[in-house]
Amino acid sequence: MALRNFMDKIKPTFSEGGKLSFLASTFDAFDTFLFVPNTTTVKGAHIRDCNDMKRTMIMVVLALMPALLFGMYNIGYQHSLSIGVTQGFWADFWFGFLKVLPIIVVSYVVGLGIEFGFAQSRGHEVNEGFLVTGLLIPMIMPVDIPLWMVAVATAFAVVFGKEVFGGTGMNVFNPALVARAFIFFAYTPSISGEKVWIAGLTEGQGVVDGFSGATALEHLALPGATDMGFSAMDAFLGFIPGCVGETSTLAILIGAVILLGAGIASWRTMISVFVGGLAMGYLFELTGVIAYPAWWHLIIGGFAFGAVFMATDPVTSAQTNTGKYIVGFMTGALAILIRVVNPAYPEGMMLAILFMNALAPLVDYFVVEANIKRRNNRVKLVK
Repeated sequence: MALRNFMDKIKPTFSEGGKLSFLASTFDAFDTFLFVPNTTTVKGAHIRDCNDMKRTMIMVVLALMPALLFGMYNIGYQHSLSIGVTQGFWADFWFGFLKVLPIIVVSYVVGLGIEFGFAQSRGHEVNEGFLVTGLLIPMIMPVDIPLWMVAVATAFAVVFGKEVFGGTGMNVFNPALVARAFIFFAYTPSISGEKVWIAGLTEGQGVVDGFSGATALEHLALPGATDMGFSAMDAFLGFIPGCVGETSTLAILIGAVILLGAGIASWRTMISVFVGGLAMGYLFELTGVIAYPAWWHLIIGGFAFGAVFMATDPVTSAQTNTGKYIVGFMTGALAILIRVVNPAYPEGMMLAILFMNALAPLVDYFVVEANIKRRNNRVKLVK
């Protein structure tokens, strides 16, 4: 293969003793991205197959594609709706594509640039985690977010959300959510409010009278709300305002099937988040705190996206099976609690996941200790 031969030809230049040996980690990153490494284990018990971390991350990126592609179309659709015209599927998709592409480019350029810099300075291999994080960050942002904010938030997430802990696999908090939290608290007007979700709505040029860019969550946050402003079917399919990749529950569920089929995400965590959200929602509904169906919360905002792609992060979530049930349930319940009780944070999912990221190690600790105690008790009974 021509590409393989070319990489083999230039490899000595980047190897020890070569002219560009100081870029060895950079070369290795590109080489292992293009081709499966031919390294083998020399000791211990290992699973031997053709999949490495890069291949796993690419599967996650593939699972994100349905939500991303629909999000691009929905951006164009919402823009057409706001100005009262019908442009057609491809025109709407192209409009959204051109709006989202710069955000993706900025996210990857800034994030990977920092990752490569840290790898070079430490003499380590480039971590693969940003293959996913670099796409997650644009998908949880409003479409008209200023690009410089994306750059600053991405840099903050990579440096303070991951690298200070030691890099991929060592971080406590989900880096993509750290980026969103940074913008949420540092530049609140750019990620909250009804005008940030529709491309071009802030300019007010040609906007149809009476059109509102408010999200379903903002409608439900109003006192005594009984209507989310959209039909449940539109909310499920994703024809509502919101962040780039979070609006279509259907597209997100397609991604969930891919993740579960590939054995990447934990179904225990995923299902528990939905169960926890439903349980808390029905509690509020039965006690009269809310006057709308509790299950609406599962198909609006970032709940489904967080449950499928964020709460299941194998690094920041619980490691034990029992812990996954507990952390997942508490994440879903806490998200609905924040949404309903504190209207200042109508989303809730971001804060719930970050909070449970911090508690996950503690949950695992008690699960392991409880298991040890049970085993010791069984040994005592046998004696």
